[in-house]
Amino acid sequence: MKSAVVVFPGSNCDRDIAIALEKVTGVKPLMVWHGESDFETVDFIALPGGFSYGDYLRSGAMAANSPIMAEVVRRAEDGVLIFGVCNGFQVLTECGLLPGALMRNAGLHFVCRDVGLRVESRDSAFTNAYGTHDVITVPVAHHDGNYFADEATLDTLEDNDQIAFRYVDNPNGSQRDIAGILNRKRNVLGMMPHPERLIEPALGGSDGRGVFESIAAAMAVQN
Repeated sequence: MKSAVVVFPGSNCDRDIAIALEKVTGVKPLMVWHGESDFETVDFIALPGGFSYGDYLRSGAMAANSPIMAEVVRRAEDGVLIFGVCNGFQVLTECGLLPGALMRNAGLHFVCRDVGLRVESRDSAFTNAYGTHDVITVPVAHHDGNYFADEATLDTLEDNDQIAFRYVDNPNGSQRDIAGILNRKRNVLGMMPHPERLIEPALGGSDGRGVFESIAAAMAVQN
Protein backbone atom coordinates (compact mmCIF):
# COMPACT_ATOMS: atom_id res chain seq x y z
CA MET A 1 0.00 0.00 0.00
CA LYS A 2 2.15 2.85 -1.27
CA SER A 3 1.02 6.46 -1.09
CA ALA A 4 2.47 9.85 -1.98
CA VAL A 5 1.92 13.42 -0.81
CA VAL A 6 2.68 16.21 -3.29
CA VAL A 7 4.36 19.24 -1.69
CA PHE A 8 3.96 22.68 -3.24
CA PRO A 9 5.60 25.96 -2.14
CA GLY A 10 3.14 27.22 0.47
CA SER A 11 1.72 23.82 1.47
CA ASN A 12 1.07 23.81 5.23
CA CYS A 13 -0.84 20.55 5.69
CA ASP A 14 1.49 18.16 3.87
CA ARG A 15 2.93 16.77 7.10
CA ASP A 16 -0.53 16.54 8.68
CA ILE A 17 -1.85 14.36 5.87
CA ALA A 18 1.39 12.32 5.80
CA ILE A 19 1.04 11.59 9.51
CA ALA A 20 -2.62 10.62 9.08
CA LEU A 21 -1.71 8.22 6.27
CA GLU A 22 1.10 6.63 8.27
CA LYS A 23 -1.03 6.23 11.39
CA VAL A 24 -3.86 4.52 9.50
CA THR A 25 -1.91 2.49 6.93
CA GLY A 26 1.26 1.85 8.93
CA VAL A 27 3.41 2.98 5.98
CA LYS A 28 5.12 6.35 5.53
CA PRO A 29 4.05 8.09 2.31
CA LEU A 30 6.48 9.33 -0.29
CA MET A 31 6.86 13.13 -0.18
CA VAL A 32 7.01 14.43 -3.77
CA TRP A 33 8.24 17.94 -4.56
CA HIS A 34 6.14 19.90 -7.06
CA GLY A 35 9.10 20.43 -9.35
CA GLU A 36 9.55 16.72 -10.05
CA SER A 37 8.18 15.29 -13.27
CA ASP A 38 7.88 11.65 -12.16
CA PHE A 39 7.96 9.45 -9.06
CA GLU A 40 7.68 5.81 -8.13
CA THR A 41 4.50 3.82 -8.59
CA VAL A 42 1.96 4.35 -5.80
CA ASP A 43 -1.67 3.42 -5.13
CA PHE A 44 -2.75 6.79 -3.76
CA ILE A 45 -1.75 10.45 -4.17
CA ALA A 46 -2.71 13.30 -1.84
CA LEU A 47 -2.70 17.00 -2.68
CA PRO A 48 -2.57 18.77 0.70
CA GLY A 49 -4.05 21.97 2.00
CA GLY A 50 -2.20 25.23 2.30
CA PHE A 51 -1.61 28.26 0.16
CA SER A 52 0.37 27.00 -2.82
CA TYR A 53 2.37 29.81 -4.42
CA GLY A 54 0.81 32.17 -1.88
CA ASP A 55 -2.57 31.89 -3.67
CA TYR A 56 -1.25 34.34 -6.25
CA LEU A 57 -3.20 34.70 -9.49
CA ARG A 58 -5.96 32.38 -8.24
CA SER A 59 -5.99 29.70 -5.53
CA GLY A 60 -4.54 26.49 -6.98
CA ALA A 61 -4.00 27.91 -10.47
CA MET A 62 -0.21 28.05 -10.38
CA ALA A 63 0.11 24.71 -8.59
CA ALA A 64 -2.07 23.10 -11.26
CA ASN A 65 0.65 23.96 -13.76
CA SER A 66 3.53 22.57 -11.67
CA PRO A 67 5.62 19.93 -13.46
CA ILE A 68 4.37 17.13 -11.19
CA MET A 69 0.71 17.74 -12.02
CA ALA A 70 0.97 16.37 -15.57
CA GLU A 71 1.98 13.06 -14.01
CA VAL A 72 -0.75 13.26 -11.36
CA VAL A 73 -3.36 13.82 -14.09
CA ARG A 74 -1.97 10.92 -16.11
CA ARG A 75 -2.14 8.59 -13.11
CA ALA A 76 -5.66 9.73 -12.26
CA GLU A 77 -6.70 8.81 -15.79
CA ASP A 78 -5.12 5.37 -15.19
CA GLY A 79 -7.27 4.89 -12.08
CA VAL A 80 -4.89 5.81 -9.25
CA LEU A 81 -6.72 7.24 -6.21
CA ILE A 82 -6.27 11.02 -5.93
CA PHE A 83 -7.35 13.03 -2.88
CA GLY A 84 -7.25 16.84 -2.70
CA VAL A 85 -7.91 18.67 0.57
CA CYS A 86 -8.70 22.40 0.68
CA ASN A 87 -6.02 23.91 -1.57
CA GLY A 88 -5.68 20.42 -3.04
CA PHE A 89 -9.36 20.58 -4.03
CA GLN A 90 -8.71 23.95 -5.67
CA VAL A 91 -5.80 22.41 -7.61
CA LEU A 92 -7.99 19.53 -8.78
CA THR A 93 -10.56 21.90 -10.23
CA GLU A 94 -7.87 24.07 -11.82
CA CYS A 95 -6.23 21.11 -13.57
CA GLY A 96 -9.58 19.75 -14.79
CA LEU A 97 -9.73 16.54 -12.77
CA LEU A 98 -12.88 17.84 -11.04
CA PRO A 99 -15.57 20.18 -12.40
CA GLY A 100 -16.44 23.60 -11.04
CA ALA A 101 -14.39 26.18 -9.17
CA LEU A 102 -13.72 27.37 -5.62
CA MET A 103 -14.46 31.08 -5.23
CA ARG A 104 -14.13 33.57 -2.38
CA ASN A 105 -16.28 32.73 0.62
CA ALA A 106 -19.68 34.42 0.50
CA GLY A 107 -18.85 36.54 3.55
CA LEU A 108 -15.42 37.47 2.12
CA HIS A 109 -13.78 36.35 5.34
CA PHE A 110 -11.41 33.51 6.16
CA VAL A 111 -13.38 30.75 7.91
CA CYS A 112 -11.61 28.56 10.48
CA ARG A 113 -13.82 26.35 12.65
CA ASP A 114 -15.34 22.91 13.01
CA VAL A 115 -18.30 22.22 10.74
CA GLY A 116 -20.85 19.46 10.42
CA LEU A 117 -20.63 17.34 7.27
CA ARG A 118 -23.23 14.91 5.98
CA VAL A 119 -21.94 11.90 4.08
CA GLU A 120 -23.93 11.96 0.85
CA SER A 121 -22.32 8.94 -0.79
CA ARG A 122 -20.44 6.06 0.80
CA ASP A 123 -19.96 4.41 -2.60
CA SER A 124 -16.35 5.44 -3.05
CA ALA A 125 -12.82 4.53 -2.02
CA PHE A 126 -12.81 7.60 0.24
CA THR A 127 -16.11 7.26 2.12
CA ASN A 128 -16.89 3.55 2.49
CA ALA A 129 -16.06 3.53 6.22
CA TYR A 130 -19.04 5.82 6.89
CA GLY A 131 -22.75 5.21 6.67
CA THR A 132 -24.91 7.09 4.17
CA HIS A 133 -26.11 10.36 5.75
CA ASP A 134 -23.77 10.00 8.73
CA VAL A 135 -23.04 13.45 10.15
CA ILE A 136 -19.41 14.03 11.12
CA THR A 137 -17.46 16.98 12.48
CA VAL A 138 -14.42 18.17 10.49
CA PRO A 139 -12.53 21.50 10.59
CA VAL A 140 -12.45 24.01 7.75
CA ALA A 141 -9.79 26.69 7.23
CA HIS A 142 -10.14 28.59 3.96
CA HIS A 143 -10.84 31.89 2.27
CA ASP A 144 -11.77 30.48 -1.15
CA GLY A 145 -14.04 27.55 -0.40
CA ASN A 146 -17.26 28.67 -2.07
CA TYR A 147 -17.95 25.87 -4.57
CA PHE A 148 -19.45 27.07 -7.85
CA ALA A 149 -20.58 25.28 -11.00
CA ASP A 150 -23.30 25.89 -13.57
CA GLU A 151 -26.70 24.32 -13.01
CA ALA A 152 -26.14 21.58 -15.59
CA THR A 153 -22.92 20.51 -13.86
CA LEU A 154 -24.59 20.57 -10.45
CA ASP A 155 -27.45 18.43 -11.76
CA THR A 156 -24.96 15.97 -13.23
CA LEU A 157 -23.14 15.73 -9.89
CA GLU A 158 -26.46 15.00 -8.20
CA ASP A 159 -27.61 12.48 -10.80
CA ASN A 160 -24.32 10.56 -10.79
CA ASP A 161 -24.00 10.43 -6.99
CA GLN A 162 -20.77 12.45 -7.20
CA ILE A 163 -21.43 14.63 -4.17
CA ALA A 164 -19.47 12.98 -1.37
CA PHE A 165 -20.09 15.49 1.44
CA ARG A 166 -22.45 18.38 2.11
CA TYR A 167 -22.24 21.03 4.80
CA VAL A 168 -24.90 20.81 7.50
CA ASP A 169 -24.45 24.55 8.16
CA ASN A 170 -22.87 26.06 5.05
CA PRO A 171 -19.89 28.22 6.14
CA ASN A 172 -18.92 29.69 2.77
CA GLY A 173 -21.90 29.90 0.40
CA SER A 174 -21.10 26.78 -1.62
CA GLN A 175 -23.85 25.90 -4.06
CA ARG A 176 -26.13 23.11 -2.86
CA ASP A 177 -24.06 22.99 0.36
CA ILE A 178 -21.34 21.04 -1.46
CA ALA A 179 -18.26 20.29 0.65
CA GLY A 180 -16.67 17.53 -1.43
CA ILE A 181 -17.15 15.91 -4.84
CA LEU A 182 -16.00 12.87 -6.80
CA ASN A 183 -15.12 12.54 -10.45
CA ARG A 184 -17.20 10.28 -12.70
CA LYS A 185 -14.76 7.36 -12.31
CA ARG A 186 -14.94 7.84 -8.50
CA ASN A 187 -11.16 7.64 -8.06
CA VAL A 188 -10.70 11.38 -7.43
CA LEU A 189 -12.10 13.22 -4.41
CA GLY A 190 -11.77 16.90 -3.60
CA MET A 191 -13.07 18.38 -0.35
CA MET A 192 -12.58 21.69 1.45
CA PRO A 193 -12.73 20.44 5.08
CA HIS A 194 -9.62 18.86 6.63
CA PRO A 195 -10.25 15.26 7.80
CA GLU A 196 -6.53 14.84 8.56
CA ARG A 197 -6.92 17.27 11.47
CA LEU A 198 -9.35 15.02 13.34
CA ILE A 199 -8.10 11.44 13.22
CA GLU A 200 -7.66 10.64 16.94
CA PRO A 201 -9.03 11.83 20.30
CA ALA A 202 -5.79 13.64 21.14
CA LEU A 203 -6.60 16.05 18.32
CA GLY A 204 -10.10 16.68 19.64
CA GLY A 205 -11.97 13.98 17.73
CA SER A 206 -11.65 11.17 15.22
CA ASP A 207 -14.47 11.83 12.77
CA GLY A 208 -12.01 12.42 9.93
CA ARG A 209 -10.32 9.06 10.38
CA GLY A 210 -12.96 7.27 8.31
CA VAL A 211 -11.66 8.95 5.14
CA PHE A 212 -8.22 7.43 5.68
CA GLU A 213 -9.62 4.08 6.79
CA SER A 214 -11.66 4.02 3.58
CA ILE A 215 -8.56 4.78 1.51
CA ALA A 216 -6.53 2.12 3.34
CA ALA A 217 -9.25 -0.48 2.71
CA ALA A 218 -9.42 0.44 -0.98
CA MET A 219 -5.64 0.22 -1.37
CA ALA A 220 -5.62 -3.17 0.35
CA VAL A 221 -8.16 -4.50 -2.15
CA GLN A 222 -6.08 -3.17 -5.06
CA ASN A 223 -3.08 -5.10 -3.79
